[in-house]
Amino acid sequence: MDIKRTRIVDLLKRTDFGQQVLVKGWVRTRRGSKAVSFIALNDGSTIKNVQIVADLDKFGEELMKQITTGACLSVTGTMVESIGSGQAVEIQASEIEVLGTCGDDYPMQKKGQSFEYMRQHAHMRLRTNTFGAVMRIRHNMAFAIHQYFHNHGFYYFHTPLITASDCEGAGQMFQVTTLDLQRVAKSGKVDYDQDFFGKPASLTVSGQLEGELGATALGAIYTFGPTFRAENSNTPRHLAEFWMIEPEIAFMDLVELMDLEEDFLKFCINWALEHCQDDLEFLNNMVDKGLIERLKSVANTEFVRLPYSKGIEILQDAIAKGRKFEFPCNWGDDLASEHERYLVEEYFKKPVIMTNYPKAIKAFYMKIDAEKPMCMGKQQEETVQGTDVLFPQIGEIIGGSVREENYDKLMSEIESRGIPMKDMWWYLDTRRFGSCPHAGFGLGFERLMLFVTGMQNIRDVIAFPRTPRTAEF
Repeated sequence: MDIKRTRIVDLLKRTDFGQQVLVKGWVRTRRGSKAVSFIALNDGSTIKNVQIVADLDKFGEELMKQITTGACLSVTGTMVESIGSGQAVEIQASEIEVLGTCGDDYPMQKKGQSFEYMRQHAHMRLRTNTFGAVMRIRHNMAFAIHQYFHNHGFYYFHTPLITASDCEGAGQMFQVTTLDLQRVAKSGKVDYDQDFFGKPASLTVSGQLEGELGATALGAIYTFGPTFRAENSNTPRHLAEFWMIEPEIAFMDLVELMDLEEDFLKFCINWALEHCQDDLEFLNNMVDKGLIERLKSVANTEFVRLPYSKGIEILQDAIAKGRKFEFPCNWGDDLASEHERYLVEEYFKKPVIMTNYPKAIKAFYMKIDAEKPMCMGKQQEETVQGTDVLFPQIGEIIGGSVREENYDKLMSEIESRGIPMKDMWWYLDTRRFGSCPHAGFGLGFERLMLFVTGMQNIRDVIAFPRTPRTAEF
């Protein structure tokens, strides 16, 4: 009788010892004596391995030579209660088939390889314990995001990856074209009439603007998909291709937006603590000793709501008392990561939602506050109803705002900033036809993954990182 394959994650929960089982997976290690071999097998379904006990007299030396780290096996045997420590279940092998051998040049052969080394072998690093754990957590975080928004009445809204608009206004976009670039270079001019879309087109940096259209029709939507930014940034916090979660909600004010941001993040963190326990324990032991404690602390803490002007006063007071910062932090400056982390990790010791930023350092679509703030005993320039959620070790993890719903005010801001809007008539129509108050935020998925896994480099929380001069795998 054929035996159906059992995933190792399911096998390790069973207690019906004596049953015949079939498992398949990759060899983590093999050790033993002249009489018996102990093979640690993993199939990716869990951080934990199942131990295969193989009698050498039964299987012979020739077969055992093929069972090296990384080799792929199919094992049939009897599930028995383990007498060793570290596992409750093991398999007494009756049949072993080598599905794929693995030579001495296997890049992940040795333990203790650096993350930098493993990035050079991104196509193989997924088989390691660390990256297996990260990818399983990534799956769970994606599932939690969909679950949260579905439970709260949001509709999953698909915005285009190819666009003619630049949401951020930075111009750092990847161009999409069907033109022969060699011919264009020789001619010295670009005839976009001959291009596929008949105009310049790029990969999107954000689905927000289209998401606003969805919110004004469906009430509450969220996007969750890849976005692209052509920044030549070789830092541990930047990718050229990354995933964004961007909800947009009609009839939402600033307080409600902050409530949503906090509740959403806590839901995701609690989901990880509940559903990713084994992987988090592994990462806590091997990567970041304070990971689980930090996750629990954030999940159980009320976030601070902090106006930007008050934050500047706190930072200025710290400087006056001798605290050194690399970058200045005067009113009107865009805060650096060191300033954000000081507020979160040293001053408040909890997450902070910073609000009411200077208009000049935020996007054109943010709603302007009714009153100018006081800071350091002086009235300052106009501020906007923007929100940045600041987390320990990460800095900014969410950026959001109440959007300006008034057509005349929005156009005034566009004109004063000199933003080219000739292709944005469709966006402005939302303010002409039945405009409504609305708000939304953007969460970089990989930033969330950095926090939840304790990893230090954003290239290590996505399977195949896209960075300057890196697109091999």
